[in-house]
Amino acid sequence: MVFNTGAALLDAIVLAVVSKEPEGTYGYKITQEVRQVIELSESTLYPVLRRLQKDECLEVYDMECAGRNRRYYKVTSRGWAQLQLYESEWHRYADKITGLFKGRIGL
Repeated sequence: MVFNTGAALLDAIVLAVVSKEPEGTYGYKITQEVRQVIELSESTLYPVLRRLQKDECLEVYDMECAGRNRRYYKVTSRGWAQLQLYESEWHRYADKITGLFKGRIGL
């Protein structure tokens, strides 16, 4: 993608991915799902997850899987509110940009 992905958009994408799983999901799976939308390395994802946890948008817990602990992330009530704000803002932003592009057709 040629467009820059800022921190707020990364937060919105990660919250949207994590919100799909009511019981939460783990880092590798989050990375794989985010990569279906944008190119993202794990070294970029984990600071986003830590920031969202620090901002109380995600809660973290460990669960055993195949003899190892796996860290899970789950959206908190604050995270749901933030996700709704991001979604609302995204629709307004996308509508404005789409309108701008449509206005240029034929020029």
